[in-house]
Amino acid sequence: MAKELSPINQRRLETFKSNRRGYWSLWIFLALFLLSLMAELIANDKPLLIKFQGEYYSPLLKDYSELDFGGEFDTNADYKDPYIQELITDSNGGWIIWPLIRFSYNTINYELPTPAPSPPSTENWLGTDDQGRDLLARSIYGFRVSVLFAIVLTLASSVIGVAAGAVQGYYGGRVDLYFQRFIEIWSGLPVLFLLIILASIVEPNFWWLLGIMLLFSWMNLVDVVRAEFLRGRNLEYVRAARALGLSDQLIMFRHILPNAMVATLTFMPFIFNGGIVTLTALDFLGFGLPPGSPSLGEMVAQGKDNLHAPWLGITAFVVLSVMLTLLIFIGEAVRDAFDPRKV
Repeated sequence: MAKELSPINQRRLETFKSNRRGYWSLWIFLALFLLSLMAELIANDKPLLIKFQGEYYSPLLKDYSELDFGGEFDTNADYKDPYIQELITDSNGGWIIWPLIRFSYNTINYELPTPAPSPPSTENWLGTDDQGRDLLARSIYGFRVSVLFAIVLTLASSVIGVAAGAVQGYYGGRVDLYFQRFIEIWSGLPVLFLLIILASIVEPNFWWLLGIMLLFSWMNLVDVVRAEFLRGRNLEYVRAARALGLSDQLIMFRHILPNAMVATLTFMPFIFNGGIVTLTALDFLGFGLPPGSPSLGEMVAQGKDNLHAPWLGITAFVVLSVMLTLLIFIGEAVRDAFDPRKV
């Protein structure tokens, strides 16, 4: 792969690898993210595979009733019910393969030895929250939701921000002036108050919350890209391309945008980090994802409300601190890789 890169990109890649802290942080973060993408295979209240009377069943892909396993009621099978387990295992060569964690993010453990929140045990490795839900399962699912939210928000806001900054910087004049006045007004709006008002009208969900955050997060890259285009539009090769009759869109995309992408890629890991923090803060305040969603912010709020259950706050702190620390290290390595003084 490195042979296909240009010499300057090869040097950037080597500079990134030379930052051992950022390089290994990237691999650790990718490993954690890939594990969270397989959350249904790691933490679930349904078996992965069942063999019953010579046939194979996959409860993760299809719902089965008790009648399918010789039960008495035409309802969804409760695989944790000892009666259902006995029907399956007592059949001819029947067996059940369970996930590593036998709880999903919304599974309530009704057999806790103590009232919820319950401390860590052999069944709930990190304990439960105040509703009896497994903390480890909610941490895995919450990690995935936070990262996916930040990825989509970062990509979408970067596209809009780069486009807006490019138009401002390239055309300048009144276009730049009008855009700047609009951004000053738009950035001064009270985002939290708007979220509170909208949350009282519409129940927030993943995409609704993403759209609201996108309305304000696209301004993060505008100033950086605008500055690069203001500088780049006066370069000699850009003037030559304009004199040869190339269209403005082609000049912007082919000749100036690559210079602006260096600064853009440098900022993106920190914008990504900010997206996770913003989602967590909104969930903590109660204006984020719907109640019951696998949310790290809700876990932080439960830790604050249940000081007698320290495992709640400790779990939320460890998950968030590890995630954000890895992203900061990755961002520093990316910044060094694109630093012209080190290439």
